[in-house]
Amino acid sequence: MTKEELLEKYKKYAEEKGLNLNPDPQALDRTLNGLIANEQKYGKPYCPCRRVTGDKEEDEKIVCPCAFHLKEIEKYGHCLCGLFFKKE
Repeated sequence: MTKEELLEKYKKYAEEKGLNLNPDPQALDRTLNGLIANEQKYGKPYCPCRRVTGDKEEDEKIVCPCAFHLKEIEKYGHCLCGLFFKKE
């Protein structure tokens, strides 16, 4: 998947969930690059802020958007990798 396709996918997801993408273009770009690198290396866009363990069941939880992002956004205002932010 290209960076543009990934960006569109996450823009749509953010819209559906009432979230914003990171407003800092450089930080957003770094996160997208990390997702692409993980997809190329591991076959899935694992969150770049989390360690891929090799345990398929556990690793499935960290495919972006990960199983933890909504709770993190609620608690901190953004997910750990900074892709999604709470809408103000």
